[in-house]
Order: sequence, then C-alpha cells, then structure tokens
Amino acid sequence: MAAKAFSRSITPSLVLLFIFLSFAQGKEIMVGGKTGAWKIPSSESDSLNKWAEKARFQIGDSLVWKYDGGKDSVLQVSKEDYTSCNTSNPIAEYKDGNTKVKLEKSGPYFFMSGAKGHCEQGQKMIVVVMSQKHRYIGISPAPSPVDFEGPAVAPTSGVAGLKAGLLVTVGVLVLGLF
Repeated sequence: MAAKAFSRSITPSLVLLFIFLSFAQGKEIMVGGKTGAWKIPSSESDSLNKWAEKARFQIGDSLVWKYDGGKDSVLQVSKEDYTSCNTSNPIAEYKDGNTKVKLEKSGPYFFMSGAKGHCEQGQKMIVVVMSQKHRYIGISPAPSPVDFEGPAVAPTSGVAGLKAGLLVTVGVLVLGLF
C-alpha cells in the first residue's frame, strides 16, 4: 500500500521534472529568422542588428546561419575588428554554409561576413547574450557600466537557478514521503 502511494505521488513529480529540463535546454535560432538572411542588407531597417535587438539570447542557445559557403562566410570577431570591418584576425571562421555557433557566455558577440566588402556594406551583426540572474538575498552594489555599443536587453531569470530549485523541491517531496 505504501509503495502504491509512493509511486502515485512521485510519478507526477518526475514527469514535471523531465518536462522542465526539456524546456531548459538551449534553442537553435536561425539568424535573421529565415534561411538566406545572411546577406548585405537592402536598407538599415533590413539590418540583422535590427533583428538581433528584438531577440533574446540565452546562454546555451545556438545561432544557425544558412548561406552559400562558396561565396560567403561567417567570422566571429572582436569589437574593434567589428567596428573597423577587419577580417584578417577572426576569433573563429566558418565557411560551410550551414554554420552553428553555441553561445556559451553572457555578453556581446560580434559577427561579420568574410566576403570582401560585405561588412562595409552592413553585413554584420552584434548578438547580446543575457546573463543568468543570480539568486542573492541581501543588498548588492549597482552593476558597473559596460563599455559597449550594442542593443540593450532586459534581464530574465536564469535556467540554472530554476533547475536547482526544481531539483531541491523534488528531493524534499521524495524525502518527505519516507
């Protein structure tokens, strides 16, 4: 009888845990929202920075580019190289036409085309990855200003903190049943 009660009470908790963990994984985000968006913009309003300003990027998300690898490439570069369209010293270079870059830390990422003259014509993008919200009880100092010329983003709750909270809840439920 006790085993039956235990299985009835723990099964919904495990289902909720697995559902939560499946939603907590990073997303694959198509750059520009569609295939073929990695191109010289026709106008400032067509810029990929306009698209990136409206999106919310989390740690663990992956950006996906679909483009003609024979004619173009994606370069991840420093802020300075982004500003000056310097293609000679990239952090990373992708030429396969089906590029996926995992966003592993918070802050700005700078990308531009490796094709000659494309960056100067606006084929570049800044993506800002939001930081995880840390749980802290007490008074904390105001965040220091960041020297960054990119789109402003609003903070959201962190996945790691939510996972930990859910695991503690499930543990308390399991221990409370014994």
